Amino acid sequence: MPDVIIRKVIPTRTKPTKTATTPKTNYPLPLSGAGWQPMQQSFRQRARQANKSGQMHLLSAEETRLVSQNPWILSARDIQVPPPDGWRSFVFMGGRGAGKTRAGAEWLRWSMLQGGCGRAALVGPALHDVREVMIDGPSGLKWIEPLKCRRPSYSPSRRILSFDNGAEAHVFSAEDPDSLRGPQFDVAWCDEIAAWLRGQAVWDTLQMGLRLGADPRVMATTTPRPTPFFKALLAGPDTIIGRASMAENAANLSAGFVAAMEAAYGGSALARQEIHGEMLEDPEGALFSRRKIDDARVETPPMLEDVIVAVDPPATSGARADACGIIAAGVRDGTAFVLADASAPGLKPLDWARRAVVISREVGAREIIAEANQGGEMVRQVLESAGVDVPVRLVHARLGKRARAAPVATLYEKGRVAHVGLLPELEDQMCRFGAEGFRGSPDRVDALVWAIWALLLDRAGPWVRVL
Repeated sequence: MPDVIIRKVIPTRTKPTKTATTPKTNYPLPLSGAGWQPMQQSFRQRARQANKSGQMHLLSAEETRLVSQNPWILSARDIQVPPPDGWRSFVFMGGRGAGKTRAGAEWLRWSMLQGGCGRAALVGPALHDVREVMIDGPSGLKWIEPLKCRRPSYSPSRRILSFDNGAEAHVFSAEDPDSLRGPQFDVAWCDEIAAWLRGQAVWDTLQMGLRLGADPRVMATTTPRPTPFFKALLAGPDTIIGRASMAENAANLSAGFVAAMEAAYGGSALARQEIHGEMLEDPEGALFSRRKIDDARVETPPMLEDVIVAVDPPATSGARADACGIIAAGVRDGTAFVLADASAPGLKPLDWARRAVVISREVGAREIIAEANQGGEMVRQVLESAGVDVPVRLVHARLGKRARAAPVATLYEKGRVAHVGLLPELEDQMCRFGAEGFRGSPDRVDALVWAIWALLLDRAGPWVRVL
């Protein structure tokens, strides 16, 4: 009888098949298939009326739950909520404190939690701005969530903000348009878009990535500035525009702040732009042209032949004092390059001197030029106390500010001065200086004039005396 070989059969172990699961969410489904129905003005008005009259029971259970998880519905101004349909780009421009950041954050949150969107782009002037304002700021995405346990979490290494339903918002800087190549999104929130240095390149690249979902959209929040890119965006056929002033949001600002701003700036051009959110072209009589500044702007300077820092010290210190003008600039082949604006208001003498010393070291300045009309030799002594390690040249102006600035304005007209990057506060002051109704001290412009004079016009003349 032949041998019988008995083989023991060992059953093969197979891994259990994983079934697809829906991301966990504690939020209700949208009230409509598109997910935008709750954003309609009629819904917000019904919810507000029901809450005011104590008749929340008149809303459906789903609507009541939605309001409880989104209490902003009851306090949002209509201008802060984009219309539900008929747009691809919504630009909400307003003055400082007009509620722009809160509006953008609430819209993005709604899109991710009730609008059915899974991937968003958060784009700010720099990565720091996105994190400190759009995510972690008082009106940012993390802190507007009413329930602490549901606040989104941010991963700095991945630059991703994760919501508890699985949706993600990816962080980008407007300084790097190429970082937006590749990723794709349902929605995007862009902040301070009028201050983007490479606005057109960033915007175009972002648009190519808005290709997920049935209705990709972008909301932009900003204080207006008449840059070529921003003006073209407002004129776009698919752009809806909203405007708001600081006064409209007064209930959410510190008591007396709006009144103090109005008293200080009144009907000036600065107030119209920074408080009321109006976009102003260069006022008549202004000595400098925004178009000329934009035409000559560069992203990076060439290798410079000389670099200096100019300082225009304030006559007083304290909260109401003028800013100390501090401008860094360099020169190459007969063209001046404005490198930085380190001006700051309300500083004590030693504080502005230290600030000037720091920026001089950062840019590698050969010397510091300081106007001594207000302090004489004390200006040099303060800079020395702050640890200045380059020569200090004191200058005394003999003519008025406008007369001194006129030759420098001529250089701008000839294209012989270029700004490196965007210097919004300096440029806003430049394009108001000399116009009717200009108020305040042109502290930044004064420092700029000294810097350009030292680099391109340094010669004996009737308007300056070197001490």
